[in-house]
Amino acid sequence: MTFHIISLFPNAFRSYLGESILKRAIEGIKPRRPKGSESRPEASGKIAVKFYNPRDFAENKWKRIDRKPYGGGPGMVIQAEPVIRAIEKACSNVLKNNRIRKKQKAKIIWLTPNGKQFTNETAIQYAKKYRNIIIICGRYEGIDARVKKIFNVEELSVGPFVLTGGELAAEILIDTIARQVEGVLGDPQSREETRVVASDVYTRPEVFVYKKKKYRVPKILLTGHRARIEEWRQKRQ
Repeated sequence: MTFHIISLFPNAFRSYLGESILKRAIEGIKPRRPKGSESRPEASGKIAVKFYNPRDFAENKWKRIDRKPYGGGPGMVIQAEPVIRAIEKACSNVLKNNRIRKKQKAKIIWLTPNGKQFTNETAIQYAKKYRNIIIICGRYEGIDARVKKIFNVEELSVGPFVLTGGELAAEILIDTIARQVEGVLGDPQSREETRVVASDVYTRPEVFVYKKKKYRVPKILLTGHRARIEEWRQKRQ
């Protein structure tokens, strides 16, 4: 699975992608598996993330990519041309990969608060259907809407709120979709749909004291009776 990110600020991704599960998935480090689980060979580099900065595709010597909006209004709008060229470069890289692997079209995602709500089910579908996902991150007052008319984009939202830019939303998509890619997580149960709505969890010690008051783990979790524990968890979701 390769994510192609169109962003003016690619450095915004480095910290998050450089830690934990995503780091291991990108670098090809085998995830830890729970004791007793079936061992399977893991291919290196389960996911890859490539960046395309529209500034690199600007054709003026100042590398300027924004202008005032037609019709008035606050802020600046990112011009269509450099974004189009960045997307074309990403599509070109997808075609190169398709010469080696089975041909598949790339999914192009336009992040916007007005888009369809992104869910865990969406992530599952994308992980099964696509090997390349292009994510367009907006900034300022947005990107010239004519870009949407040129490419077959799907408009997605991570929630009914406005972010400073699309980079944080893109990280949410990368994380959620990557979890559904085979071999990224050590325990396949970790990516179950039912985990979207989860009950409270507890770990050692069984009892601890805070300000002279004892806090205990619910007794049902200490019984080892899986059916009853699952029933208890379902009631608390």
